[in-house]
Amino acid sequence: MGELVDKIKGNINEAIGKAKQHSDDPATRDEGAAQELKGKGEQVKGKIKGALGDDI
Repeated sequence: MGELVDKIKGNINEAIGKAKQHSDDPATRDEGAAQELKGKGEQVKGKIKGALGDDI
């Protein structure tokens, strides 16, 4: 179950990050890029959990 939660969190963070990158404010764009990377990291974490099981 943790795998699915991590993948969903990742997708949400990626989507919010991409939306923030379209802002006119440079600080918000930078924040969006960081949030998108966080989302990608969460998705990788979910994939690893799926491959190894939720025991990690």
